[in-house]
Amino acid sequence: MFYLDPNKQGETATQDWPLTFARLEKQAKNPLLKNYYAAGVISGDTPLSQVPFLSVDIETTGLCPKKNGILSIGALPFNLERIRCKDAKHWFVNPRTQVGDASMVIHGITHSQIAAAPDLQVHLAEMLELFSGKILLVHCRSIERGFLDAAVRTRLNEGLEFPVVDTMELEARIHRQKPVSWLAKLLGRKPPSIRLAACRERYGLPAYQPHDALTDALATAELFQAQIAYHYSPDTPLKEVWK
Repeated sequence: MFYLDPNKQGETATQDWPLTFARLEKQAKNPLLKNYYAAGVISGDTPLSQVPFLSVDIETTGLCPKKNGILSIGALPFNLERIRCKDAKHWFVNPRTQVGDASMVIHGITHSQIAAAPDLQVHLAEMLELFSGKILLVHCRSIERGFLDAAVRTRLNEGLEFPVVDTMELEARIHRQKPVSWLAKLLGRKPPSIRLAACRERYGLPAYQPHDALTDALATAELFQAQIAYHYSPDTPLKEVWK
């Protein structure tokens, strides 16, 4: 189900995630998924200051969920005031697909690490328990949402649906609201990059080594805190930023 803010007619409808989870709980056949949906999700009217977030990043063998697999998952809970690093999780998993040397260079994960890593099936119960009751934060939701859904569907014969806040989309939204000067148009200047490192640089955040799932999850959480501090408010309702 979707709803529209009557004061924002013409904007994209926002999914009513509490109702969606109630429907998915009834439809789910696998106990792990049924328990996950039964935990529910908070209302979109909840102020961001009261939202329990979980920053998640995954490293993959490629960009297509149908052809490529997950190599590692990093996750850490946080809110607008605190990032709980001591509760972070970092799982290496066997991607069930061929891993090229180029991918190894990018992620720094060795073939021996992957060979020794368990299948994601081993971590699913722990992962879904960690996800339960939290709002996932990602940088580029098509990757995290697409790969997690495909991976769960392959192993449980049912997909995984969840709301996300996407720092990449938020940054794109911020820059779309800024008028482009005639000089910039004349000079053919490209719009600002919304890659994670470039976004962090604009807020004066330190540079981190990319392509490590847990480090990128931390980087995304810090970026979101900065975005809210600069452009939103702790009282902003969740429905204004989630998808």
